[in-house]
Amino acid sequence: MKVLVVGLNHKIADLDVREKLAFNGPKLEEGLLKFKELPEVYEAIILSTCNRVELYANVRDIGKASESIKAFLSEFHSLNRGALDNSLYIYDDTKALKHIFRVASSLDSMVIGEPQILGQIKDAFEFALEKKTTGILLNKLIKKAISVAKRVRTETKIAENAVSISFAAVELAKKIFTDLSTRVFMLLGAGEMAELAAKHLISTGVKEVLVSNRTYERACDLAKEFNGQPVKFDEFIQEIVRSDIVICSTGAQDYILKKNQMQRVMKDRKQKQVFIIDISVPRNIDPEINEIDNVYLYNIDDLQGVVNGNIFERQKEAEKAEKIVEEEIETFLKWQSSLDSVPTIVALRERAEEIKKEELDKLLNKMPEIGEKEKKAIEYMATAIINKLIHPPTVALKEDSEDRDIMIATIKRLYGIDAEENEEE
Repeated sequence: MKVLVVGLNHKIADLDVREKLAFNGPKLEEGLLKFKELPEVYEAIILSTCNRVELYANVRDIGKASESIKAFLSEFHSLNRGALDNSLYIYDDTKALKHIFRVASSLDSMVIGEPQILGQIKDAFEFALEKKTTGILLNKLIKKAISVAKRVRTETKIAENAVSISFAAVELAKKIFTDLSTRVFMLLGAGEMAELAAKHLISTGVKEVLVSNRTYERACDLAKEFNGQPVKFDEFIQEIVRSDIVICSTGAQDYILKKNQMQRVMKDRKQKQVFIIDISVPRNIDPEINEIDNVYLYNIDDLQGVVNGNIFERQKEAEKAEKIVEEEIETFLKWQSSLDSVPTIVALRERAEEIKKEELDKLLNKMPEIGEKEKKAIEYMATAIINKLIHPPTVALKEDSEDRDIMIATIKRLYGIDAEENEEE
């Protein structure tokens, strides 16, 4: 039994190709069942996200299975086989394990440390379980991948430090105000990044939200969405007096808040701290405002600098995560290698039971006069003898040793057993 991965991701295929190979909606069930029906595939899982499409399989012959899966993808999605071959990667055995563990741990993601991929893997696994396309190998593998991802998040800081502009804005706000739930937040304008930052802020517990926009109807719509209060654009400066956090992105071509205006605001605020993020390009907030005591003004370049530093920190943590992945690969390989001996152990047990039954039948036929109590005692003794005889070879077959293949062949020959049928089962 061997693990095989066939797929593509954002690193080697553009969005157009990924979209054509995606297993969305009803395509996922249809595709998964057809994938499992391939003669070379014993177990199957399909992971399909916006950034990757990957097929995980338990196979016997890597070469035949790879060709079969590529042909399936070409036919199922009506794609040219030649173009498809150039877009796919194929991993088997140890490389396949490493790839799956890295994917689950978000080491292969567009943004290292992002949490979404682990949930997507869980969903793909649960769907495969529901459709009964997995078995002992992939079940163990995906469960191990999930535990590896959890270990990476527990033992490293790979998921810490914001790596998007909107998240960085929230992280900075947390450094200035420990408890955001008591703060008043104003969204000034309706730029995409500003709105996203607003959503992140609200998710951290900010309860009082003010929304101001040049188009008052737009302000009303956003205020309703954020469960906040709309503010007319020509009144936003008065409202900043009670705002602790301001995120601005209006699209104006000049400053809409100048230093002298902010000085009056701070006087009315009794010099209480205020955190302002100007995501606008060009800037909408006079940078000289940052010179005022207790005013913390950041622009998009400041935030990008924070993000770049955090990305560097995540990359350092990723090195620790890679070591964890390597350790877990070794653990899984030991378990996987033990599977090679399972058919022989099962066949050995069956052979022992056959011998026991034959000999018991002979003995009991010669002793028809004995009662049930005596029969049970004899059967118990026969079972005990058999168990003790096959225990040492069973233990030896389960051990992780270099000569396991030799032991398997020897036991088969000594006991006259053939484990091929059990292996197929």
